[in-house]
Amino acid sequence: MPRPAAFIGMHLLYLDDSGSVKNAQDRHIVLAGLSVFERAGHTLSRQMDQLAERLWPDNPAGLEFHGTEIFSGKKQWRGIRREERQAAYIEALTYIAQSRDTRLFCAAVHRGAAGDDDPMELAFEHVASRFDRMLGRFHKSGNTQRGLIVLDETTYETSLQALATQFRTAGHRWGQLYNLAEVPLFVNSKATRLIQCADLVAHSARRYFELGDATYFDVIRNSFDSQGGIRYGLVHRVPAGEQCGCINCIHN
Repeated sequence: MPRPAAFIGMHLLYLDDSGSVKNAQDRHIVLAGLSVFERAGHTLSRQMDQLAERLWPDNPAGLEFHGTEIFSGKKQWRGIRREERQAAYIEALTYIAQSRDTRLFCAAVHRGAAGDDDPMELAFEHVASRFDRMLGRFHKSGNTQRGLIVLDETTYETSLQALATQFRTAGHRWGQLYNLAEVPLFVNSKATRLIQCADLVAHSARRYFELGDATYFDVIRNSFDSQGGIRYGLVHRVPAGEQCGCINCIHN
């Protein structure tokens, strides 16, 4: 009787961006989010749902967690006091940081470091390759898993899907993608709390790299993919010769 095929699990990398390529005042473009094992995301989603129920009991499903809206008190957050909004932001990031089998990824690209490349596409190349390498480490340790990237709906949908296909066939500047099961999927943030979590990671990272505000980033700074004391899940690209004291650059 043939042996059953070994089970291969799936890691889902939820990503969102912060900063606008079209806005020249935005020095940094950030693409960031969280990788969760396929069955491990339910607990984090439920924690976010419960937080929404406390904050807006009349319609918790209608309360979305977006860093910009929480910070500025826009949309559904308008009627919630600033102190409560800030506490909710930190509580949500704490859930993310403490979530089992969750690793964070972030690429912050200074537009002056992108050269002729599109900063968002360069950020995607960094994140996709680092996510793939994480899965490669798992495979080498006998824990073979596949990966799928899920992004918030964006005008970059067509170009990022094309880039992912190119990375899997012709390769990227550091090699090829070997462990992704499919091209990225794009979903509406209303559909999943985990995309909203990615938004919070990206927004807090951009406040750190763009403004030097570590208030929210410090909650998650130790949750980026790492092994053996080396942080693989975080990259900050700055113009050549520019000095930077962020946690990524100071250790490189």
